[in-house]
Amino acid sequence: MSDRISLRGLTVHGRHGVYDREREHGQDFVVDVDLGLDLAPAARSDDVADTVHYGELAQSLAEVVSGESVALIETLAERLAEVCLADPRVRTAEVTVHKPQAPIPLTFADVSVTVIRSRS
Repeated sequence: MSDRISLRGLTVHGRHGVYDREREHGQDFVVDVDLGLDLAPAARSDDVADTVHYGELAQSLAEVVSGESVALIETLAERLAEVCLADPRVRTAEVTVHKPQAPIPLTFADVSVTVIRSRS
């Protein structure tokens, strides 16, 4: 399947991390998502009901990021992929979680994890 919906740079404040100070103060996380699905029905109907509403998807993802704390961004990425795959039209979900303020005592641009999940 080559059809895709992409959402890039969704920035949400969350309280995830291994260290207490990360959970106490929180930080911004940046989420990128690629959904693999058949967009032909939406293209034919020109109706948002026939596709994934990316505004609603963004809201659902933001609720996960700003919600319950987890230690690892791997866990956070997995939860976000589950949100994406909750829509039965989505066949694959690639989710990248960026943690640009990760507690690394060196200069770096970004750290991220990516999970790729598909419907069984």
